[in-house]
Parts: sequence; structure tokens; C-alpha cells
Amino acid sequence: MESIFHEKQEGSLCAQHCLNNLLQGEYFSPVELSSIAHQLDEEERMRMAEGGVTSEDYRTFLQQPSGNMDDSGFFSIQVISNALKVWGLELILFNSPEYQRLRIDPINERSFICNYKEHWFTVRKLGKQWFNLNSLLTGPELISDTYLALFLAQLQQEGYSIFVVKGDLPDCEADQLLQMIRVQQMHRPKLIGEELAQLKEQRAQKTDLERVLEANDGSAMLDEDEEDLQRALALSRQEIDMEDEEADLRRAIQLSMQGSSRSISQDIPQTSGTNLTSEELRKRREAYFEKQQQQQQQQQDPLGHLSHPCERPATSSGARGSDPELSLYGGVTERRCLLLLHILYLATQRMVGRLAASAPPESFSEMRSFRPHLLAQDLRF
Repeated sequence: MESIFHEKQEGSLCAQHCLNNLLQGEYFSPVELSSIAHQLDEEERMRMAEGGVTSEDYRTFLQQPSGNMDDSGFFSIQVISNALKVWGLELILFNSPEYQRLRIDPINERSFICNYKEHWFTVRKLGKQWFNLNSLLTGPELISDTYLALFLAQLQQEGYSIFVVKGDLPDCEADQLLQMIRVQQMHRPKLIGEELAQLKEQRAQKTDLERVLEANDGSAMLDEDEEDLQRALALSRQEIDMEDEEADLRRAIQLSMQGSSRSISQDIPQTSGTNLTSEELRKRREAYFEKQQQQQQQQQDPLGHLSHPCERPATSSGARGSDPELSLYGGVTERRCLLLLHILYLATQRMVGRLAASAPPESFSEMRSFRPHLLAQDLRF
């Protein structure tokens, strides 16, 4: 297929492409074909002048543009026919009665020239195979022998004029090569306009795909930034909650200690109002404690067996006095101690619930098992 000469469409020079594809080489140029067209115009002018240069027909002929060529590059069948006469070739109309009477099978011909609405192209036999050398195609199109007659009939039905090229065509490399081998064509060549449209469509699809990818990348970045922001806000709220819980815990301890201070301050004036010395006050407290211990032991031992009293160290925070609810732990009552432990328990449970969302549950098993009433039993006397 590479050895086949195939000129592609340029402007409206389809007549030039048709002739060069037929002859398999760059035999004609637009200048040469224009020269043939001017020669034909001059011959027509001379024939019209025979009727008189002053006649109305002659003046009308001079005012009309050339019928053999135009500025776009179109050339008439007369130009193509005169160009082929240089090579001893002749054109015969395929569907003319004279040719149809010959009953020649199209396979036995060598080439055809087809025309429809100022477009020309060649169908030629190279070697033992037929090829459509239309300049509007991206390459030669292989035509089978069985399809050739149908192909020509279809062109006629579409309005094409078909001319049979009679005579010996010049030798070419493609004809000699294809005499020895046969080619196969897997894909039909596309029209040049179709290929350009497909390329434009592919570029448009590629551009749309790039835009979609860029948009997805931008949205993905926005989603990642939003997720990071949400995580940061969640951590910030968690830290704020922990700080609030710690503040509540410190406030509860402070309030409990303030209550203890008030009870101690209420007991101190009762003892200091008697103007006793510290030594006398200590002795009175020890005597009171021993008496209280003996009474407890007598209640526990109905037989009257008394054990030796356990001496407890004196405290500087004040005696139990007349208030049996006072303990030896800094003057804090058992009731207030239980209240404090309960507040600690609630605050701890809240902190454990917050931390459980980000840590294994077994890490807080000991904290969950904390019970303030068990500790309160150890503080009772």
C-alpha cells in the first residue's frame, strides 16, 4: 500500500489529484492545467467569433466567466480529457449506449474517472487488484473484484458521471509490485473531513477529561481540608470538655474544703472561749477519746472483757467534741467526705466516657470499677 501514489485533497484541485493518481505520479500541476484551460477558452472564443465579433452572442460569451476553470482550482472534463490526450488516453462515458452495447465487464478495464458536482476521483487497477484513489480519503481503498460492479452502480445511483479510460497507462512501481503480491486491508480509510472531526472530538474529550480530573482533584483537596478541619474541631472540643471537667472537679474540691474550714472555724471558738492552755486542751481531748473508746469496747464485749485501748495520735485540727460526725481527717465530716467522693466519682466517669472514644476500653477498667461507698467504708470509725 505504501508504494501506491495517492494525492490528498488540497483546496479544489481535485482534477489535478485525479489525473496524478490515475497516472501514479506528479504529472500535472495547477499551472499546466490552467494553461490547457486557457487554450480551450481561446478555441471557444475563436469559434464564437466566426459568427461575427459584433454579434450579441459573442459579446455575451466574452462577459461570461470561463467554463473550463475557476479561481478555486476547478477544471472541466474538457481540460482533463485534453490532458490525457498527451499520454494517448481517451475518455468514454461508462453509461453511454455505445459503451453499453460493447458489454464489457468492468473488471476487464484498467481505470475509471468519476465526477459528481465538480469533484473528480480515480478508480484504478494496480496489479491484480482494484483501488479507490479518491483524494478525499486518507489513503487508497481496496475494492474486491466482486464489489467493483456494485461500487460503480452505487456511484451512478448517487448521480456520478463515470468515464472509462481507454489506452495504455504509463508504467508505475505500484503496478509492477502488485503484479507479484496481493495486499489485504484490515480497516477502510476514513474521509479527511471525518478524520479531522474525529481528531477534534478526541481533543474535546481530552480537554473535558482534563477539566473533570482537575475539578475532582480540587474537590478532593477541599474534602481533605474539610476532614482535617473537622478532626481539629473535634479534638479542640474534646480538650475543652476535659478542661471543663477538670475545672468542675477543682471547683467541687474547693467547695468541699470551704465547707470543712467553716465547720472547723465553728468548733475552735467553743474550745478557745474557756481560756484553757494547749496542754490542758490536749489532756481533755485524750481523756474524751479514751472514754469514747472504752464505751465502744463495752458495747462490743457484753461480758466486760476490756482490751487495752489503742492510742490515736492527737490532731491539730480540733477534737470531735460534741459533734459525733466529725472525723480525725482534718475536721472533715463523714457526710462531706462521702459527698466529695461522689462528686469525684461522677467527674471521673465523665472523663472515662470521653477518653473511651479514643482509647481501648480495657485501659479504663480499673477506673470504671471505682466505687466511692467502698472507700467511704474504710474512712468510717
